[in-house]
Formats: sequence, C-alpha cells, structure tokens
Amino acid sequence: MSLPADSRILGILGRHRVQFADPQTWWLSNGILTGVYPASPSSWLFVVVAVIATTYARMDPSLGMIDKIRDHLPTNGYLSNQTESVLSALLFGTALWLALVFTMRQTLKLLLSYHGWMFIEHGKPPPHVKLWMLLVKIFSGRKPLMNSFQTSLPRLPVPSVKDTMRRYLESVQPLLDEEKFKRMQALARDFELKTAPRLQWYLKLKSWWATNYVSDWWEEYVYLRGRGPIMVNSNYYAM
Repeated sequence: MSLPADSRILGILGRHRVQFADPQTWWLSNGILTGVYPASPSSWLFVVVAVIATTYARMDPSLGMIDKIRDHLPTNGYLSNQTESVLSALLFGTALWLALVFTMRQTLKLLLSYHGWMFIEHGKPPPHVKLWMLLVKIFSGRKPLMNSFQTSLPRLPVPSVKDTMRRYLESVQPLLDEEKFKRMQALARDFELKTAPRLQWYLKLKSWWATNYVSDWWEEYVYLRGRGPIMVNSNYYAM
C-alpha cells in the first residue's frame, strides 16, 4: 500500500526525529531562542557586524563608548590595536543588542497588557485596535515558538491578604454551619494578622523575579506531590 507523501508532514517528522535524537541540544536551542525573544541570535550577529563595519569606516556610532571600553580592557598590551578595537566594538554591539531586546520585550509586555480588544464586536475592530494588532505583530517577530511570549507577558498581580481572606471565607461559608463559620472567621483573622504578612512578603518577592509565581508551585505541590485524585482536587475544568 502506498500513501501520498506530504512535504509538511515529512518536515514535521524530520524535526521530531532531530529532537528525539538529541533532546538536550534541542532544549538548549529552544531555551536560547525563547530567552532572547522577540529578537533572535541572527539579529545579534547583524548588530555586531554593523557596529564593527562602522569602526572600519572611521565612524563612531557609540559616541566614544567603544574607545572607553578599549581603554578598560584587561589585555595588558597582549593584543594589537586592531584586535582591541574589534573586541571593543563586539562588546558594545552586544550591549546595544541586549538593550534593544529589553526595550522590545518591555514594549511587547506593555502592548499585551491591553485588554480592551476582548470587548470589541467580532469583525469590526476600531482603528485603535487595528493599530494595536499591527504593533503586536511587529514586536512579536516572525516565528514565535512555544513559551516565546512567557517573558513578555504581564506579571500576575499578587492579591492582598485582606482580599484573599475575604474570598476564602466566601467560598467556605456555604459548606459550614454558623458555629463552624464563626470559628473559621476567627482563624482567618488570626492568620491575617500574624502569619500572612510574612508569607505575603515572600510571595511578592518571588513575583518580582518569577514570570509566574504560581505555576511551579502548582506543578510540584498539587500535580506531583499531591496524592489525591487530580480531577477532583485540582483539575476542575474536567468536571
């Protein structure tokens, strides 16, 4: 029996074969591409080559910063002047590229913080939404990978302790009688005044450096360490 070969299917199978043949190399490559998103390693090469080319053309796009970098290189005279100039231009080009990546990422994060598009009638976006969509497409790059937007997404806000206690009590009130609910209110008030402030500080500290302060703890302590049924205790969407 012969089946028609689709070039797209063969391409996907070929990529998966490479991934499974050397998974560590694939994960490393994917991590690098995701880490510099929305830029790419090729853009770093373009910026560095352009900066080095300007130095050979007797131009200084760094406004004197390349010369300052060369003066502070710990080469101790072991390198020639030309090599020091190229190395200084390389360092300046890399720093410039990192600054551009940071600026693009923060701009994309700011754009993705806009939620007004969800309330627009389908098929009739106003001009400002069209402009927003165009900017998102420009700053998103050509070929985003899985988790490429992870570092560009707005940070998950940390709710206040008072709001968390209020929501918790609202959720348990239908399950408790009046006496038990009063006891739960007292326990929640005691937790809010004594233990919660320190835990809240830790949570805010993690939210500053983690892209999502919930996902890794949820995966470890709910999915992996939890011994109860996942469908009942964590995966409510399957109910």
